[in-house]
Amino acid sequence: MWWRSASFILDRQQNDAVPQLRNPPDTLTPPSPPPLSMPDTLQNPNPQNNISAYYQTRAAHHAVVTSDWLAQAQAAVGSDPDGAQETAVPTVAGKPFSVIDEFNSWRKQPDLAEAVAAIRALAAVIRNCQATTMMELEIELKKASDSLKLWDTTSISLTAGCDLFMRYVTRTSALEYEDFNSAKSRLIERAEKFGEISCKARRIIAMLSQDFIFDGCTILVHGFSRVVLEVLKTAAQSKKLFRVFCTEGRPDRTGLRLSNELAKLDVPVKLLIDSAVAYTMDEVDMVFVGADGVVESGGIINMMGTYQIALVAHSMNKPVYVAAESYKFARLYPLDQKDMGPALRPIDFGVPIPAKVEVETSAWDYTPPQYLTLLFTDLGVLTPSVVSDELIQLYL
Repeated sequence: MWWRSASFILDRQQNDAVPQLRNPPDTLTPPSPPPLSMPDTLQNPNPQNNISAYYQTRAAHHAVVTSDWLAQAQAAVGSDPDGAQETAVPTVAGKPFSVIDEFNSWRKQPDLAEAVAAIRALAAVIRNCQATTMMELEIELKKASDSLKLWDTTSISLTAGCDLFMRYVTRTSALEYEDFNSAKSRLIERAEKFGEISCKARRIIAMLSQDFIFDGCTILVHGFSRVVLEVLKTAAQSKKLFRVFCTEGRPDRTGLRLSNELAKLDVPVKLLIDSAVAYTMDEVDMVFVGADGVVESGGIINMMGTYQIALVAHSMNKPVYVAAESYKFARLYPLDQKDMGPALRPIDFGVPIPAKVEVETSAWDYTPPQYLTLLFTDLGVLTPSVVSDELIQLYL
């Protein structure tokens, strides 16, 4: 159905803006500048009211997203009274600062992603450090980042979030020409800004994805993803009529958790065993999945079973949409399923397994970019082929 395709929706967004340009009002009120996106702040630490160079040249990169569309989503996030508000973590007087303790304190907030907790902890490192020179401060920040990465070596988003934070916060030559106190203040300001952008990412993604969810559609989801839940929650609050198929999500059965959350929103939900995906795919209009990491090829690393769902959807011409925050963009380039670090997870089959039987305990798989349709991120709506360009913008 071509009128439901991704290209049709994107073209419609651009066409809807044409009448507004042809029939301008008699009086114009200068609009307030929209909240900054991740690439805007990365490329220009002190931005004016202009759009970053990358969005000005977005048309050369498949013309996927326009700056006005992204600005509308960010403006909606900024004006949303129900938006998630994070709570500051109190510091314990007299206790030596520990980045791991700070990280664990932020992790206690149920709706805060692990990578965002790490970003907030690293910002606290800058505030609490006793360094007297920029070199000492960067060394201390690097040690804290390495400690967080070692806390969970299998977490792709945690590693990517720490790397992106280090690149963003220390990325300016202007610091070399300032006194240390003002330089440190600027670093703290940029660290807090980075944390704010990361916390708003989920809401921006939810707003950008709404045009792709239509009344009467059936959405297949796999496992539990906070950002996918936010997408579906926003659609339900917009009074859209749709139903959701949730896979069980073995071995930890995260699909059960997502189905329970959707039931609280009065969204029609049907729970499937993981092996019933192909059986029910003909009833599905689209697939929505999250991601543990988005890699340089434009593919994703996600919980086990995502790859086979994408294969089935691709064979039956069903779009596969990925919702992932930009702090999950990782500098990885897996070539096959085995070209990733191990992330093992115990599996309970309910019956004793003989010692001679080998059990596959990998927790995630890799889905190549050719099986994905679009990626919804806080940087915009991207095709898989644009991810490499975005990574260059983030890390250069």
